[in-house]
Amino acid sequence: MISFLLRKTTYSLFVILGIITIVFILFNVIPADPAKMMLGERDDARLLEKIRKKYNLDKPFLSRYFLYLNDLSVISIYNKNDDKTNNIEILSFPLKKKQIVIKKPYLGESFFYKEKKVLDLILSVFPNTIVLAFFSISFAIFFAIPIGVVSAVKKNSFFDKFFWIFGSLGMSLPSFFSAIIIMWVFAYKFNWLTNLNVVGSLYEVDDLGRGEYLEFKNIILPAITLGIRPVAVIINLTRNSLLESLSSNYVRTARSKGLSETRVVLIHALRNSLSSVLTASSGWFASMLSGAVFVEYIFGWNGIGKLLVDSINNMDFPLVMGLILFIGVCFVFINILVDIIYSWLDPRVKIQ
Repeated sequence: MISFLLRKTTYSLFVILGIITIVFILFNVIPADPAKMMLGERDDARLLEKIRKKYNLDKPFLSRYFLYLNDLSVISIYNKNDDKTNNIEILSFPLKKKQIVIKKPYLGESFFYKEKKVLDLILSVFPNTIVLAFFSISFAIFFAIPIGVVSAVKKNSFFDKFFWIFGSLGMSLPSFFSAIIIMWVFAYKFNWLTNLNVVGSLYEVDDLGRGEYLEFKNIILPAITLGIRPVAVIINLTRNSLLESLSSNYVRTARSKGLSETRVVLIHALRNSLSSVLTASSGWFASMLSGAVFVEYIFGWNGIGKLLVDSINNMDFPLVMGLILFIGVCFVFINILVDIIYSWLDPRVKIQ
């Protein structure tokens, strides 16, 4: 286990370094001047120079790259009294003119959101995206696994063929399209019945000035929209995996012992089929972090996806870069977790 974690961590660091490099190059080789794009229509030479200096745009390409890596690293070297270390410093070891700092990764400061730290902005909305992804994948597992089991038991029946068609449509339906349809049907056309809001986030501000309050019903439509594709995938995966298990020798042995068909299917066959299903579900949980971009924006859900779209519209390049890096790092660590979960669910798979 320890050697596996060390090897995976090493690979992950190289993957993260590759993500950092690609993101940095993409945002630094654009033909337009990033500082002028952030300023927009304002034409202020002093402010333009200040932005270039603050974001190291006045330095050579390689110098900017290594300064960027230094900011992202948890162990960094800065000049003394550098304001970058404010509120992120954990330990510092002073040298003559420099200081070695152990700190949280510094992703820069947002240009649009009054120079708030990018990492603080991301972490303020990240729990909302986690909640949305959790309820979406829970909705998918709760509905898809029973349907997949029935489809496998009643192979080639009308029920099986109907949900095979549903699965094909669900996997091919874009999230933004299904979001618009679901919003129109349940939040607009039948609002008198559902009482669901067209847009809204997990926390809403009270009109009477009593602060924020939890509006749990706002999660229903985006969670269903985001869960449609995983439902389709898990139905087909459960069906195919269970059919393979039902044709195995240990299932024939269980049946020959006189066990009921329900016990054979649910206790023996399904238990061995769930490892691949739950592993795929964990992978879908990671993909929801990026797939939630359109869904969050359409439903007004205050998460990472909506923040990413808003930052692109506002030409807030430090925030866009930080969000892309954050999502990439989440993918890497969730993939490691999926490998560990798979080995735990299936003893035949050994972590080496």
